[in-house]
Amino acid sequence: MLELAAGQLEAAVSLSDLQDIVVGLRDSLEIDHIVYHWVSADGEQYGCGTYDPVWVQRYVDQDYLRIDPVILACFQRYHPVDWRRLDWSSRVARAFRKDALDHGVGNQGYSVPIHGPSGQFALLTLSHTASDEDWDAVVGAHQREIILIAHYLNRKALEIASNRAPKPSKTLSPREVDALTYLAMGYARGQVAEMLAISEHTLRADIESARLKLNAQNTISAVAQALLHGHIVIGGTDRAAPGDWPGKERAALAS
Repeated sequence: MLELAAGQLEAAVSLSDLQDIVVGLRDSLEIDHIVYHWVSADGEQYGCGTYDPVWVQRYVDQDYLRIDPVILACFQRYHPVDWRRLDWSSRVARAFRKDALDHGVGNQGYSVPIHGPSGQFALLTLSHTASDEDWDAVVGAHQREIILIAHYLNRKALEIASNRAPKPSKTLSPREVDALTYLAMGYARGQVAEMLAISEHTLRADIESARLKLNAQNTISAVAQALLHGHIVIGGTDRAAPGDWPGKERAALAS
């Protein structure tokens, strides 16, 4: 499978070629769906894959990018994500998952995060309706190939659509770095303002300035891009990924 996909990607010259390759991979693995999803630093989305077009349009219309636990987890991680290990306990996450299931996405999922140049972020996702045992067998048998294909596919997408690459981010001020760092650690805005000894109004201005410099669509994306660019570093094993933040902190970021 890897050799065939690599050869097809080498020969690909258009985005429609990538769509054909993704469909072929899905059929080869005998699963419901494979999707390549690109999210630029300013929130622009591009994708190819096998989801129902009705679900794809609904995902965009409902702005699910902001609350999708898979996207939020993959922003900060470099290793593949099994959907079963994500936190689906919040009301928003449960409603999103039900909507996805109703549109045929599948109860199992495996996503490979890809962090490209200049803050480019993408992921390759496999999804299927299956038991845990059957899904583990599929992933276990093809995990290495899936990861390699994800990176081959992203490299080709960058080559074909190089004009989509996001602009390099600008340097953040020390206070902007501090603000985003505390937000990434899960603190609410009021707590961050108090720790920085500034008003919440000033904090909002700093966050907005950082967002613009990072070409980010919202605060969650700004935090993710700051992490990806190395502007902020959350050390230790207790780092809180966006998908793991308590509800009120996610709400504070999104406001």
